[in-house]
Amino acid sequence: LGLTIVLLIGVWFVADVGFSSYLLPMIGANSWIGVAISWLLGFGLIIGLGFLIAPVTSIFGGFFIDDIAGKVEQKYYSEDQPGRDLPIAKSAVISLKFAFLVIATNILALMLLLVPGVNLIVFFVANGYLLGREYFQFAALRFLPPHDADALRRLYSGQIFIAGMLIAGFLAVPLLNLLTPLFAATLMMHMYKKLRQQADLVY
Repeated sequence: LGLTIVLLIGVWFVADVGFSSYLLPMIGANSWIGVAISWLLGFGLIIGLGFLIAPVTSIFGGFFIDDIAGKVEQKYYSEDQPGRDLPIAKSAVISLKFAFLVIATNILALMLLLVPGVNLIVFFVANGYLLGREYFQFAALRFLPPHDADALRRLYSGQIFIAGMLIAGFLAVPLLNLLTPLFAATLMMHMYKKLRQQADLVY
C-alpha cells in the first residue's frame, strides 16, 4: 500500500513540476488558456491516476501475494499441504505481464469514457476476466504445475469470472481499491481451495 501511494504521488509530482516549469511559462501562467489547461491537467491527472491504481497495485502486490496466500493458508487451511512460494523472477514476470494487460484494458475503457454505459461494461467485464484469471493463477500455481493450473482455471472459468467481477467492483471503489491485491489474493485462495475440492469430487 505504501509503495503504491509513493509511486502515484511521484507520478503526480513529476507531471505537475513538468507542466509548471516547462509548459506553463510558454503559455502564460496568468492567461485564461494557462488557467484552463491547469484545471484540465489536474482533472486529467486524477482520472489517469485512478486508472493507474490497478496496474500499480498489481505490480507491487505480485511481490507480496505469496505472503498473503501463506497467511490465508495458516489461518483457514492449516491441516492441508502448504503451498509453495513462486520464485521471485517468475512472480515478477507474471506481475508485469498482468500489469500491461490491465493498462491496455483500462486505456480502452478510458477511450470509451464519452460513450455512456459502454465504458463501464468494458471496465467491469475486461477487468473481471483479467483479475479473476491472473489472481486465480497465482493461487493455483502455489499447488499445481502450470498445465494443471490452466486446466483447473478453464474447467471453472465461469465461477472464476464471477469472482473476478467482485474484484473489479472492489477496484472501482476509490481509496478502497488500493487494497485490491489483498482482497483479490485472499478471495482467490479460498476460490482455489473450493474449486480444487470440487474437481477432486468430480474426478
